[in-house]
Amino acid sequence: MLRKRNYLLTRNYLLTLIVGLTFATGLWAIEEEPHKVLVRDIATVEGVRENSLIGYGLVVGLRGTGDRQQTYFTVQTLASILARMGVQIPTASVRVNNVAAVFVTASLPPFARPGMRLDIMVSSSGDARSLEGGMLLLTPLYAADGQVYAAAQGPLVVGGYMAGSSTNSRQVNHPTVGRVPGGALVERDSAVDLARIDHVSLLLHETSFSTARDVAAAVNREFSATIASAVDGRRIDLSLATDGSNVPAFMARVENLAVEVRRRAKVVVNERTGTVVFGRDVHLGAVSILHGNFSIEVTTVPVVSQPNALGQGTTEVVPRTKLSATDAPARNLELSEGASVEELVTRLQAIGATARDVVSILQAIRAAGALDAELEII
Repeated sequence: MLRKRNYLLTRNYLLTLIVGLTFATGLWAIEEEPHKVLVRDIATVEGVRENSLIGYGLVVGLRGTGDRQQTYFTVQTLASILARMGVQIPTASVRVNNVAAVFVTASLPPFARPGMRLDIMVSSSGDARSLEGGMLLLTPLYAADGQVYAAAQGPLVVGGYMAGSSTNSRQVNHPTVGRVPGGALVERDSAVDLARIDHVSLLLHETSFSTARDVAAAVNREFSATIASAVDGRRIDLSLATDGSNVPAFMARVENLAVEVRRRAKVVVNERTGTVVFGRDVHLGAVSILHGNFSIEVTTVPVVSQPNALGQGTTEVVPRTKLSATDAPARNLELSEGASVEELVTRLQAIGATARDVVSILQAIRAAGALDAELEII
């Protein structure tokens, strides 16, 4: 049987010509319009954050979908729990089809007090097929300091299922991960005593010296005193202008202050998915783009070569190669000074450019210095 092998080599070529008009570099500076936002939307209080908790436990009550016999740590965990309850069993004789070893995770919110309820996530750590219908046994949850801050227990809510046998089954979503709403109870007080502090710090979500300066100025105007100072482009120190009992009221006034913010022009590109996200204030310098496709196709077909009837040769398979090249005409695209990235993408789509072509063209424009914005590739 003859086999045909096709080799397709495709090369996209991009020619980007930057035309400078007003400036020698071709960049066109756009003054962004500031807009007002609340301090609580652009900054957080240093130290007021969540903490991650983790624990290891068992889920029981499964319908034959638990860990298998070779999952030794599940058997050891079950034997250890039973031993604490006064039941001694040989680990070699334990079957764990209805039991699954799991890791339990949760987030401890700031100012958590004993008695608060937390939502927890339960994930299988063995070879269980499904956690549907299971019950999480009492599991201590530890923080990074090794201390127990919460205890988790309760029935699981699984957002998927698996039905059938190993040879003929159907699975929806992830049946080996579940949740227990309000399944953890906080046992240790992790709240900060605000009455003992005399200063706090605000941390901006994005580094900006102008925003830090404006936040400090807004706080000083609100309290008619110099109590705030910008340390750097992300941190603002506040000296409490009140006694400790009124710290919450003081921070509430600070969080509700409105400041003018100028967003940084940024274009985010995801090369794996071909996604391009850009801000409204992103503009381009005068640019001319020449884009086209050059394709080379090499086809190899094995051909059987036989000698003549009276010849002395041998039968051999000889490859026969065919080469064809196509060069599509390049399409020209010109944008005037100050054009937006939205206009560029719309024009590129109009000439048939794919999402990955757009990503490559944006990178070329940025390299040429005609993109007046930060290009972030993820």
